[in-house]
Amino acid sequence: MIGPQLNEPVATTAAPEDGPEEWIACPQCDALFTATVPALGERACCTRCQTVLIAPRRGAFLRVIAFAITVMILMIGATFFPFLQVRVAGMRNAASVFDAVLAFVDGPMVALSVAVAALIVLIPVMRAALVVYVLFPLTIGRAPYRGAAWAFRLAEVLRPWSMAEIFVIGCAVALVKISDLAHVDYGPAFWMFGSLVVVIGLQDSSMCRWTIWKALDPETRA
Repeated sequence: MIGPQLNEPVATTAAPEDGPEEWIACPQCDALFTATVPALGERACCTRCQTVLIAPRRGAFLRVIAFAITVMILMIGATFFPFLQVRVAGMRNAASVFDAVLAFVDGPMVALSVAVAALIVLIPVMRAALVVYVLFPLTIGRAPYRGAAWAFRLAEVLRPWSMAEIFVIGCAVALVKISDLAHVDYGPAFWMFGSLVVVIGLQDSSMCRWTIWKALDPETRA
């Protein structure tokens, strides 16, 4: 924790003289601080719950874009490549995530098919695409694209609904039980999903949201 970078929580709701843009609220415990940008490589943390609030890093935008593009590439491959192959009694069957989605399209569980496609595939890809849209012009020193603030807000709203890592955990539990009944071979999509969990975590940990919002603020750019 970088103590000098954040003052103690402010107990009043009145706006400070420097304007409300100089305040920052902890997303976990709602403690309110006056924000001071720490030096590169340092972090400003909440003094109450230790949540990282500001963490500027050199080249962070480019790093986040690289992670986002990696997420999109891995997700496309993980959707269509075989996820697993089951062998039992001389029979063999392989399936991909796309096959699993199509399995419920014609039946009464079509809503489940839509939910699987959206939560596991579409939303993570959409979030990654929105992040690239927001950060690319900032990386090359240009003004943000039109609607960049709205796009970044949407990406943050979709973050709790991006459940690729939940899917991997659920599959791991199910495969442990299936392995007692049949021989299971993991396909390339399984390892891609495993890599996705790591890459998405690195992307979120590398992203300083306060810095991005400040970069999107027209007054800050001026």
